[in-house]
Amino acid sequence: MSNLPDESFRDTISTINAEGKRNFIYPKKPSGLFYDKRKLLSYFLLLFLIASPFIKIHGNQFLMFNVLERRFSIFGFAFWPQDFHLFVISMIVGVVGLTLFTVAFGRIFCGWFCPQTIFMEMVFRRIEYWIDGDRGAQIRLAKQEWNAEKIRKRVSKWTIFFIFSFFIANVFLAYLISSDELIKMVTEGPKNNLSTLIALLIFTGVFYFVFAWFREQVCIIACPYGRMQGVLLDNKSINVAYDHVRGEGANGRKKWRNGEDRAALGHGDCIDCNQCVVVCPTGIDIRNGTQLECINCTACIDECDTIMEKVGLPKGLIRYASEDEIVNKEKFKLTLRMKGYITVLTLLIGVLVGMLFLRNDVEANFLPMSGQLFQHNGEKIRNFYTFKIVNKTDQEFDNVTVKLVNYKGEIKLVGNPVIKVPKQGLTSGTLYIDILERDLKDEKVHLELELYNGDKLIEETSTNFQGPRNFN
Repeated sequence: MSNLPDESFRDTISTINAEGKRNFIYPKKPSGLFYDKRKLLSYFLLLFLIASPFIKIHGNQFLMFNVLERRFSIFGFAFWPQDFHLFVISMIVGVVGLTLFTVAFGRIFCGWFCPQTIFMEMVFRRIEYWIDGDRGAQIRLAKQEWNAEKIRKRVSKWTIFFIFSFFIANVFLAYLISSDELIKMVTEGPKNNLSTLIALLIFTGVFYFVFAWFREQVCIIACPYGRMQGVLLDNKSINVAYDHVRGEGANGRKKWRNGEDRAALGHGDCIDCNQCVVVCPTGIDIRNGTQLECINCTACIDECDTIMEKVGLPKGLIRYASEDEIVNKEKFKLTLRMKGYITVLTLLIGVLVGMLFLRNDVEANFLPMSGQLFQHNGEKIRNFYTFKIVNKTDQEFDNVTVKLVNYKGEIKLVGNPVIKVPKQGLTSGTLYIDILERDLKDEKVHLELELYNGDKLIEETSTNFQGPRNFN
């Protein structure tokens, strides 16, 4: 008997049937040691995800990704448009770290940390088990005619799904526009924020569509990370894997029979109960080997361990293991590729930390006013400037003054009597600088400026000053 699996599974996916229509997966409700650990981690991550936009550190939102205003806050560190290079490096660090994690441990991120999996398996799927029942009950309900029972269950489930989707959309919006702005809009009511309400309902519809219908197809079809694993994995990567050496034996699988000497007959420990298939949320057979659809959720590990315990065979037929461990009994070790990723990741983290330490809390830009030439003001030459001051701290600057360092001159504001910069905010305006013509050594000179909040120096910057071509 051949031990080679049927390769036809590589030409199809479980979520689409032979007619090309949507094939819903009805996985058995998982249970076991790994599932219990995943539940604990998932509830912690859900709490973290929901609470993060509402936690403040030094006045900064713990996590915020305000794309519209190009303002970001990561772990309480505020990133302004002027800090975009820091945000980019942070994202690169995340990508390289995830790549290293995948090379070493496969797609474990998908099963344990991915928001899509956590919401689908630990929130929406559990609601479905509560209303529709386990796998068998769900299949029967799907085939059942539309009677009172089916209508009641479907309406109840869809209503709860919509409420949770609306809640998730609100949390998502808090990440985008800040929790303070969201609370303000909720307080003001939908009539005063109609455009935001429309955007919120669109997000709600997207989340509802994903968790009520599209589901595991996000992992199989839409998620680019699933495609990455085909490039990143190798025989030394740890995955949820079926031990085909032990499971198939010399003569393949065979159904369990009490009192039968399976070893003498050359049969492997796999009793072909098919429970690892019915419990899989993406509908694959893990015994076919590593597949794109596998999200490493460990449901098959728990189910197989339960079956092995019942029939008196050793656990671990499906477990976290690399192909080299299964075939050659090699223990996990760092490969040259992993060491390379670790080196790159270490360097990137070092650069990021260094740039964070060198990052200014205040940034000021003074630009000569566009289209405005210098003016003669008696013995003085006058230049007009537009300025922008960004305050990244949680302290308000109520009296900012600008001083010339390398030239004697006079600085006057246009319009406002004083410069005030709110905390975690910016201000802009116009001013002019007068310098004695006899002090200018060239038609364009470099000015060094210092900014003070009261008596405290908060920033040093520079700009150019334009004068006449000929000097006495």
